[in-house]
Amino acid sequence: LRLRRQVADQAGLGARQRWENLAGALEVRPGGTRMAAGARIVVVDDVVTTGATLEEAARALRAAGLWADAAAVVAAPSGSFARALMLERRWTTRTEQKSCE
Repeated sequence: LRLRRQVADQAGLGARQRWENLAGALEVRPGGTRMAAGARIVVVDDVVTTGATLEEAARALRAAGLWADAAAVVAAPSGSFARALMLERRWTTRTEQKSCE
């Protein structure tokens, strides 16, 4: 993935501002779709606070016809919304995605 446009530093932004800041900001690099075809893709983030970065990464992958198999994060603030979301969220599988199309 790469940035399609400049984004503000996420530090100090509120939840809504983080989502707006990253909306449409990522894309799969040229040639990335071919290179990743058939591969298992794991989206990695250093710190998850609102989940905006992970969601934008997943959106960019889907736009390129790819699918994230998993997400891995190094840290999540204790008691954060994102931590609760990551613990409870049920990720859609590729099979479920195809059945919804």
